[in-house]
Amino acid sequence: MASTTNLRDRRNAAQLHALAGVEREIRAQDSHNRRKYLRDFNQAFRSYDSLLDSEQIQNALLGADVVLIGDYHALPAAQRHAATLLEQRALAGGRPVVLGVETIFARDQHILDEWWRREIDESELRQRIRFDLDWGYDWSPFHELLVTARDHAEAVYGLDCMPREDLRKIGARDRHAAAKVGEIRERHPDAVIFVLFGESHLAPGHLPRALHQQMPETKVLTVLQNIDALYWRASGERTNKVEAVQVKDDVVCVFNSTPLEKYESYRLFLDQWSRCDDGPDFAPTLYNLIDSLASFLEISRHSPHNGTQPKFLVDLLPEVYGKSSDAMLRRLLSRKGIGEQERESLLAAVEERGSAYLPELNAICIREFQMMHAAEDAARFLHQACQGLPRRVNGLAAEGVVAERRAVDEFYARVIEHAVAFFGSRVLHPSRAAFASNDMSPLSRVGAEKMAQAAARADKVKLNASAQELGYRIGSQVYDAYLAGKVAPSGLRRLFLAHLDQPGQARKVCTAVIAKLRSAFRTPS
Repeated sequence: MASTTNLRDRRNAAQLHALAGVEREIRAQDSHNRRKYLRDFNQAFRSYDSLLDSEQIQNALLGADVVLIGDYHALPAAQRHAATLLEQRALAGGRPVVLGVETIFARDQHILDEWWRREIDESELRQRIRFDLDWGYDWSPFHELLVTARDHAEAVYGLDCMPREDLRKIGARDRHAAAKVGEIRERHPDAVIFVLFGESHLAPGHLPRALHQQMPETKVLTVLQNIDALYWRASGERTNKVEAVQVKDDVVCVFNSTPLEKYESYRLFLDQWSRCDDGPDFAPTLYNLIDSLASFLEISRHSPHNGTQPKFLVDLLPEVYGKSSDAMLRRLLSRKGIGEQERESLLAAVEERGSAYLPELNAICIREFQMMHAAEDAARFLHQACQGLPRRVNGLAAEGVVAERRAVDEFYARVIEHAVAFFGSRVLHPSRAAFASNDMSPLSRVGAEKMAQAAARADKVKLNASAQELGYRIGSQVYDAYLAGKVAPSGLRRLFLAHLDQPGQARKVCTAVIAKLRSAFRTPS
């Protein structure tokens, strides 16, 4: 009878020969495997304790509070098996089921919720979560997983955050995902939480450790899929087909594909991506501007607490709409209750400036990249995000607050917004000239109050024009104060974090900034 080693060699000879060529091609295009994070995963699971059958897998699922499923993104069988496990656990009963996925950024939860409520269709979901641009793998198996969850689960949540391509930041993504699972547990205390995440995140020291730190009493089961070392070892078993193996008490590995199938799938995607010839994708550029401004202000994108930092800024990033998205953008604005005239005005502004930030949608609409205006849009978003995106969260209710607020308060709030926008644009685009206006007299509290009173008696168009002029003057001088070393970035952060929702608050903030500028430049009273 053949030995275990001979049996393994015979079963795998042809596959190993084919696999060698595929791996060479992959290594030529993707050098990430040399990174320590991936080496940690590859070295973590080298042997197993025993074989498992499907009934034993189901028993393991029944005993878990959180089920971490490893996803090999290029392999449709991985997503489909996750859907099967979720459906089986839901049908077993006893506890509700919830799904969390790496594929969708947590910042896009509102889009996923709209699809869940059947307010948007599959096509709009796919486009708005930027599936093809930001993920790029097969849509069908992932969509099947979402549909399975909608049929059998209580909810679906996006768990991931940027940056996906920077392995130096990958630990922050693990901690972020763990925090999101903790939030899901608070919303669904009785549910079994299924989490589909890239397989390399499931090494013991990666996401599982972050989860144990977040929820120490929670029973976590890790379900790996098609791990190479375990597959090759299991291929030496005398049984015709090994369904799964017990790796550790809280780790199992299921087999639904061969290594050759895995890596051929990935190689095909690498080839597909190298041949891609689409139009420009502005989103990475805009996100980079936002990230750069946040870093300058010493704002953490991953802070889990509100206070001197916005909570999980990385989850608040705006949607980005290019030229091909006009029809969808009009529908979104309409659903927000924005009338046709205002919609056309917004789109006209986009054509004129190249881009515009739309706070009601928390979206940036862009037709042409013009650095000065894109930088302003990044700063306007960051100001809104630091306050919890009130316009997106409250919709037109926020507009109602503005309408009921005294015109003077509205004027000062807009001044701060324009000051932030101009200052941020100069930080990101230093070649922008200082603001010049017909009135170049030194800023003063009395002068600002006179402008506010005059604007309050004018119509809305003149009010905004006056607020923009004063705001740009303040923003320009704040930047000059920064260049002169009169103010540090951490101090400037307060301007972005200033909450303007209480009566008189915007006036206080504006007055305080003017006073600091006068003091910085020792302007006589």
